[in-house]
Amino acid sequence: MNKKLIVGNWKMNPATLAEAKKIAQKVKKVSANLLHAEVVICPPFPFIASCVSKKTTKNFHIGAQSTSTEESGAHTGEVSAKMLKDLAVEYVIVGHSEERARGDTDQNISRRLKQVLDEGMTAILCVGEKARDQEGKYLEDLKNQIKSSLTDIPKKFAKSIIIAYEPIWAIGATEAMKPADIYETSLFVKKVFADIFTPDAGIKTLVLYGGAVNFRNAPDIMIVGRVDGLLVGRESVNSEGFVELLKAVDAVQ
Repeated sequence: MNKKLIVGNWKMNPATLAEAKKIAQKVKKVSANLLHAEVVICPPFPFIASCVSKKTTKNFHIGAQSTSTEESGAHTGEVSAKMLKDLAVEYVIVGHSEERARGDTDQNISRRLKQVLDEGMTAILCVGEKARDQEGKYLEDLKNQIKSSLTDIPKKFAKSIIIAYEPIWAIGATEAMKPADIYETSLFVKKVFADIFTPDAGIKTLVLYGGAVNFRNAPDIMIVGRVDGLLVGRESVNSEGFVELLKAVDAVQ
């Protein structure tokens, strides 16, 4: 994919189906006119089916915010990858920092990844350090997190994995990480990915940045940070701001 990938993680928003449909329609309309970007929206589970386009919409895709570690069975409250696939979901976020904070382990994240990949969907694996230190220990922590999350994932699936780098200390902050630092870290992430799979996989895998992203800082993150796209949280349900962000990224070449 030569186009930039913008993923909107709606989290537990908006409050109603009517609002969800309204946001989705606005994003679809703008997506159709993008030249250099693709868009994925990830609504809450109950809204996914209503946000899916009845006909193919250019540059517009549906994603989910998570999935179960299991394929089926007695798992109350869980949603399987197979169910998501049946709803026309193409991308699934796995290992978001908020889920990790609630106790999701690298082992479970690896199992979720396997479920998503086995169903032929693209997995967006979220990784990121809690804090940065001057000695660079955070890089070792980040490497271990990536390797543990990708345990037992066959090499054939490398092409279907996207890495979303979201430093936890930048999520919800007033400012995003410095673009130059984003670039350095994205290169490190690609190197770790290459060590796990192959050098070619490391070059080709997409690395997204997430953490306090908005339409004002998106161009610098894309240009100086040189990432392959963005994982957008709170701004993705602000339809006006998200539309401006999409336009700003689309203008970056």
